Amino acid sequence: MKGNKEEIRLSEMLVPMTAFFASYNQNLPTGFPRASAALLKEFQITHPSLFKKGNLWSVARHRKKLIDWLHTHHDV
Repeated sequence: MKGNKEEIRLSEMLVPMTAFFASYNQNLPTGFPRASAALLKEFQITHPSLFKKGNLWSVARHRKKLIDWLHTHHDV
């Protein structure tokens, strides 16, 4: 159970875009669209309500929404 709490803590941690970008692409299953810095910036502009704390990202808040957005808006 302790490991699960640590995973939750890490997924909720707010990190700069560069750290999110690296983690996102590294842990993404094969066949899912990859992100680039340019796409992350476009996503951020498209969804300003997800970034009330500035240019900080979290896996818990942004990963699923980014995957969905990439699938519907980009042929990556």
